[in-house]
Amino acid sequence: MSDKTEKDKDRAQPQPAASVAVPNIKRRGLKGFMRDVQREMRHVTWPTRAETNRLTGVVLAVCALAILILTGLSLLFQTLFDLLLRRG
Repeated sequence: MSDKTEKDKDRAQPQPAASVAVPNIKRRGLKGFMRDVQREMRHVTWPTRAETNRLTGVVLAVCALAILILTGLSLLFQTLFDLLLRRG
């Protein structure tokens, strides 16, 4: 019987939440922050000019396709509503 009450006590008490690491900006200041930013920027793998141009083309093509699809749907629904309202 005592085992059951101990288990109930364990369940009744909430577990502490996991702590989240918060950077201490005040201690290092703006200069330390800028140093960290520069260090992280050295780790970035920048795309080549050709890759950037290719990906820009892909984005523009997808945007153009979305414009065409949305324009087509808009015209279709406008026509359907016009037909429904005239005959209704």
